[in-house]
Amino acid sequence: MAAKNDSAYHLVTALFLRLLGVIYLIAFVSIGPQIEGLVGSQGILPFSQELAYLKTLPGFEQYLMTPTLFWFDSSDWALKAATAAGIAAALLIIANLWTRTALIAAFALYLSIYHAGQLFLNFQWDGLLLEAGFLAIFLSPGSRIIILLLRWLLFRLRFMSGIAKLTMHDPTWSGLTALNYYFEVQPLPNPVSWYADHLPEWLLRFGTGATLVVEILVPLMMFLPRRWRFTAAWITILWQTLIILTSNHNWFNFLTITLCLFLFDDRALRRVLPEPLCRLLQRQHLPVRHDNAASRGGAMALAALVLFASAVHFRELITMKPASGFAGGLLDYTESWRIVNKYHVFPTMKTERIELEIAGSLDGEEWKTYRFRHKPGDPRRRPDVVIPFQPRLDWQMWFVTLDRNNLPWFHAFLARLLDGSPAVLSLLQDNPFPGQPPRYLRVSAWRYRFTDPAGLAEGRWWQREELGPFTPLPGMARDW
Repeated sequence: MAAKNDSAYHLVTALFLRLLGVIYLIAFVSIGPQIEGLVGSQGILPFSQELAYLKTLPGFEQYLMTPTLFWFDSSDWALKAATAAGIAAALLIIANLWTRTALIAAFALYLSIYHAGQLFLNFQWDGLLLEAGFLAIFLSPGSRIIILLLRWLLFRLRFMSGIAKLTMHDPTWSGLTALNYYFEVQPLPNPVSWYADHLPEWLLRFGTGATLVVEILVPLMMFLPRRWRFTAAWITILWQTLIILTSNHNWFNFLTITLCLFLFDDRALRRVLPEPLCRLLQRQHLPVRHDNAASRGGAMALAALVLFASAVHFRELITMKPASGFAGGLLDYTESWRIVNKYHVFPTMKTERIELEIAGSLDGEEWKTYRFRHKPGDPRRRPDVVIPFQPRLDWQMWFVTLDRNNLPWFHAFLARLLDGSPAVLSLLQDNPFPGQPPRYLRVSAWRYRFTDPAGLAEGRWWQREELGPFTPLPGMARDW
């Protein structure tokens, strides 16, 4: 009996669910203090206004394409209550209490918050958490189909990210120079990023090539016999650990490592986990204890949906043409519900870091700068370590100079600063105008570079060059 259990997935399933609960907990705790400032009634993009518009549209498609509990109530209280309920559901998953119900609740609540967050939550890690969370609802030690779908999810995440780097024809990846820029230009560098940026060029080029190998070739090993799978898992875990050490990518890499559990089995876990922990996990009751014809049929139908949508995603990624007709319509629904997603992590690489500085004034003469909590500002301020959490405003600022689609929210953000919105100001490090909001705002663009070792010895992490006012023209043309 022991040998049979060792080759199964009881420990793998139990450990995965507990770790998934931890990641859900991090996600809800992270967004809780931010949600009102981002999408509350006095936030940057009030979700209640978006829902009010959608309700004016005829038919019911808007309800299917925007699945959220906030159709019933989108007040600030409801937004905060949803994050609190999500925290409670995550704790239940961790504690293994009413696990299946808690998994359903966590998925429904985070999907609701995902849509409420609009572009502030429109990131691949949000989709990855929801896709993994959806599959987890149907997970049991005996459901090999769901286990294979979770392995397939990990494969798609890694392989698609590698293929995208080739199909986008980015010169930094094809020229093996991506890591020459990555550590400096990533959205939120940490202190180790400075040291990684100063590694020898030959090592950075080697790391770029190794990244392509790890993302394109290593995932192909995930469906081979167990020793090959183990090798793929350990290489993936090593690479994710290196990213964690040099980046601030919230829980993304932790979730990727958690998905690697399905490349192992119970016999492998028993070799690395303490025996008391194995006994604890073995005793836990899982959401589904036995397979039957109905559950197998449902799992097969889900697998057919996932595989078809995945095939269309791969076709889009390779041909760079969006799907149309039935396939395109199906993708619209699967992506709205975030049960099958397309992944393409850093398919292109910026080669310079442009930061925006916002200053306000009461009289047009004396100007005071708004300081963000985490993104680069003062050249002497050491980069922060914020993982596993994500400061959504700081992160979104990274995109403003890249994509004109970010200009509407940025203009709304500036308008809230002129209004003196307490919810929005709470997202910043401090409020330079505590008495009354400013009458004027100006935005200037700066080019940031990491300092050399001599500069760091003097206490400066960054050197910066002012480029002039940020006044983008249509098409994101710049006057600097």
